[in-house]
Amino acid sequence: YLRERERHDWSHVHLASCYGGLYGRPFIESFEETPMLVAVLTYMGYGILTIFGYLRDFLRHWQIEKCSIAREKENQKDFVPLYQDFENFYTRNLYMRIRDNWNRPICSVPGAKMDLMERTSRDYNWTFEYTDRVVQDVINLGSYNYLGFAENTGPCADSACEVTMKYGVGVTSTRQEIGNLDRHEEMEKLVAKFLGVESAMAFGMGFATNSMNIPALAGKGCLILSDELNHASLVLGARLSGSTIRVFKHNNMQSLEKLLREAIVHGQPRTHRPWKKILIVVEGIYSMEGSIVRLPEVIALKKRYRAYLYLDEAHSIGALGPKGRGVVDYFGLDPCDVDVMMGTFTKSFGAAGGYIAGKRELIEYLRSHSHSAVYATSMSPPVVEQIITSMKCIMGEDGTTIGCKRVRQLADNTVYFRKRLREMGFITYGNNDSPVVPMMLYMPAKIGAFGREMLKRNIGVVVVGFPATPIIESRARFCISAAHTKDIIFREQGC
Repeated sequence: YLRERERHDWSHVHLASCYGGLYGRPFIESFEETPMLVAVLTYMGYGILTIFGYLRDFLRHWQIEKCSIAREKENQKDFVPLYQDFENFYTRNLYMRIRDNWNRPICSVPGAKMDLMERTSRDYNWTFEYTDRVVQDVINLGSYNYLGFAENTGPCADSACEVTMKYGVGVTSTRQEIGNLDRHEEMEKLVAKFLGVESAMAFGMGFATNSMNIPALAGKGCLILSDELNHASLVLGARLSGSTIRVFKHNNMQSLEKLLREAIVHGQPRTHRPWKKILIVVEGIYSMEGSIVRLPEVIALKKRYRAYLYLDEAHSIGALGPKGRGVVDYFGLDPCDVDVMMGTFTKSFGAAGGYIAGKRELIEYLRSHSHSAVYATSMSPPVVEQIITSMKCIMGEDGTTIGCKRVRQLADNTVYFRKRLREMGFITYGNNDSPVVPMMLYMPAKIGAFGREMLKRNIGVVVVGFPATPIIESRARFCISAAHTKDIIFREQGC
């Protein structure tokens, strides 16, 4: 009773804060705390696996069990170790036991359904052999194909084929040399128009968009305030910049404001000079938690303390908002309030690469100072055409309503899928409107068992455990797509 009362009180306070003027709609997220019994059993499971891991290492040392691990050569023992001991231990004794759940080879378009190449292992997942059998029509609940544009038929595929015949597949040069095509220019103008900002520029890799551009925007004497659950590309970019990094609790505005106040009051360490720049770095949708950034509050804090905001919309662009324009559109905010808008084309647009968008001065600065812009080879022409065609489809500039229907279909599928999982008694994380749906498994034994059982039922899912998640929060992660029908999501699963 007390637990239910606490949940009710927390929900009431949470919703009340959402209606405080910054939000035009309810903002509801759920993160149920791991039950004590489940946490104890999970730790016990990892403990047993660790004990047996050391036992097997002992048997390998005495050559009782065959050793397949990567290890130092005898003549290199006095050098600095190439492999980290614990990571190597974890990989060979825990990860290898369930390695068959990852890196599955796909031999079709990763659409609503896909084909997988069957493989088997005779040495407990150290190596795999292909059986020459194809598992067909596997329901794809793992790809980031939010709007269903990962397809080999339709207007996007046709346009990409035409451009390939005209321009070829590769550009073989950088944008600043002989790799700047008219299609690149058109794409960037279209991205700026789609986002409602002055200018935009594109990059060939989404990861590099973050890791190579943050160092161009911040440096020594600057402060980066990063959400604790930010993607590895954001973390790497912040570290490469040489800036001071401070981490605030996930989506916790009290934690963020405390860091902002301390930064302004105390300034830089030792000298106490004002920071040259304070950059807040957040994501639109957090891909492992399924949560949406509390953007109205972040923008309010940014304005109050005169900081800059870097927003990574890799998973939210195309997947949120009535017009599919991301988390800014979802909350009905002004795009000009976000200083640096970043996103990728690898998910909702079914292509590759990423973009940075914002004021014209910002983009012109990055064109000459970003390593990814100066030294990286230009985006492939068919990839550019895929982006242009899919974005025009979302905007309705193709003369159809296909894009608008897909955006609505994704929203409907997300709400329906989350509702049905809750009705079936599963514990899910994240926001009700997030197409990333983590379903909690907790115990290590369930990670491999769930992934294999789903494949037996012709369902492809992503299972995640430590160290990608906290040790007691292992989960299966579903990614919903507009290409999914209710029949695909539930009836064919036999649920």
